[in-house]
Amino acid sequence: MDKLDDLVALSRRFGSDPEWVLAGGGNTSFKDGGSLYVKASGHSLGAIDRSGFCAIDRTKLDGIWTAGYPEDADAREAAVLADLLAARKSGELKRPSVETLMHGLFPQAYVVHTHPAAVNGITCGREGKAAFDRLFGDVGIWVPFVDPGYLLAKTVRAALEDFRSRTGAVPAIMLMQNHGLLVAGETPGEVEAASTRVMAKVLGEVRRLPDLAARAVDALEVADAAATLSRHGAALRFRSDGESLARAASRESFAPLTSAFSPDHIVYAGHEFLLVEDGASGIEDAWSGFVARNGTAPRIVLVRGLGAFSCAATLSAADAAILLYTDACKVAAYAESFGGPLHMTREKIEFIRNWEVEKYRSSVSGGE
Repeated sequence: MDKLDDLVALSRRFGSDPEWVLAGGGNTSFKDGGSLYVKASGHSLGAIDRSGFCAIDRTKLDGIWTAGYPEDADAREAAVLADLLAARKSGELKRPSVETLMHGLFPQAYVVHTHPAAVNGITCGREGKAAFDRLFGDVGIWVPFVDPGYLLAKTVRAALEDFRSRTGAVPAIMLMQNHGLLVAGETPGEVEAASTRVMAKVLGEVRRLPDLAARAVDALEVADAAATLSRHGAALRFRSDGESLARAASRESFAPLTSAFSPDHIVYAGHEFLLVEDGASGIEDAWSGFVARNGTAPRIVLVRGLGAFSCAATLSAADAAILLYTDACKVAAYAESFGGPLHMTREKIEFIRNWEVEKYRSSVSGGE
C-alpha cells in the first residue's frame, strides 16, 4: 500500500462517519516531494478512491503567492481559480478543492479538513474563540471567518506565520470560525489521534446534547403537509425528533436556526429555513412569503407540531438537505455551551450563495 492508498483509507475513515463529514463536505490531502494530492471537487470522502484526487505541482501552487490579483472579489476568485487549474500536474483534468491553497500551507504530509457538529459548536459559538484559546491555544490556530478561497488561504498563512514566530513550532490543528476543523500530521495515525483528542475535549465542555430521538406525530397531518409540499418539489424527506419539535414550537425557540452557520449548510440545505406556525394549512402562505422575500424556494420547512421536511428536485438533494438541516440543529445545541449561536453575516452568506465555486460544488454533488 503506497501513500496515496493511505490517503484513500484515511479519507474514507472520516468521510464514512457522519459525526465528521456529511454529503460532499470535507477534504483531504497528501504531500510527497513536489506533488500535492488533494480531493477533487464533486467527490465524496466516504467512497473516494485514488481517482478522486487531483495531482498538483507544489512549485506552481506556491507560485500563486507571488502573483497579483484584482481587488474585485469575482475577478480575484476567477483569476485564482485559473492559476489553481494551471498548477495541476500534466494530464490532470479534475478540478481541485477550492481549499487546495490552504492545504499546501501546512508542511505536514497529511491534512484532513472536516465539519464535525460538536467542534462547530465552538466555531459557531459567540464565545468560541475564548473556548479555543483555553482548550487548544497552545497547539493550534484560530481563523476568523473570511470569504473562502484566496482570502481564507491568506488569512491561514498569516495565522501560521504568527504561530511559528511565537512558538517555534507548526500547529497541528486549526479551528475555522463558522466552518470547521483541520488536523495535520506526518502519518494517518497522528491525524486520527489528534482528531480524537479534539473531539474529546470539546465534548467535555458540552452541557447539553441535541435531542435527536424520533417522536410520534399525527400521521394524517404529516400526509397533508407532504401533499402540499409535493406541489413544490418532486422529492421530500421528513423527520420528527425532539430537537425539531422544540425548534418549531415558537419564534423564540426557532431563532438559532434563522440563519446559516456554515457554507455547507447553505450549499445543501439553503441559507434560510422556513418555519410554518399554523400546521399543514399554513404552508402555502408561508411558502409564498419565503419566495417573495428570498427570490428562491426553501429547501427546509419546519412545521409546528410535526417536524422538518426537505423539499428538492431529486431524492439525493432532499437527503443531503435533511442531513445538513439536522447538522444545523446539532450545531445550535452544542453552541449553547459556548455563548449561544453565532451565524454567518448576511454579507458572507450572499458571497457563498453567489460564488461560482460553491455553485459548481452544489451542482456536482446534488446540492441543487
